Amino acid sequence: ISCALGISQLKRLENNLARRLEIARRYSQAFQNQVGLFPLVEMLEVSSAWHLYTIQLDLQKLRADRAEIFRALRAENIGVNVHYIPVHFHPYYRERFGYAKGDFPVSEVAYERLLTIPMFHGMTDLDVEDVIAAVKKVITHFLRN
Repeated sequence: ISCALGISQLKRLENNLARRLEIARRYSQAFQNQVGLFPLVEMLEVSSAWHLYTIQLDLQKLRADRAEIFRALRAENIGVNVHYIPVHFHPYYRERFGYAKGDFPVSEVAYERLLTIPMFHGMTDLDVEDVIAAVKKVITHFLRN
């Protein structure tokens, strides 16, 4: 059954990937000059499936942390999420290998700043515009004076 479902999905793969790329480029264009965010950089030599789209918060310019931005975007009905919790934060790695907060500062800084915004090929243009408007509204609200 899984194979049959996968094979049927392959027929739509190119169109789905093209739509995701279109959405990703729309997001990137909309957020490129947004104070409070670091723009996502598309590497032209890389072909991404755009299964996720992350925004990186510029916490120096915001008076809120990721958790507060997360809650505010959820309050705007935007299904944001947090992906890629640093491996050394997971109990198995802490207990088995003795990892602790501070052991991998680069991944920790990224974790504190990254949010995943909605990205799927079935999004309408209106859905994409709703996400953009909500992100801009929330980030602008939390900008430091």
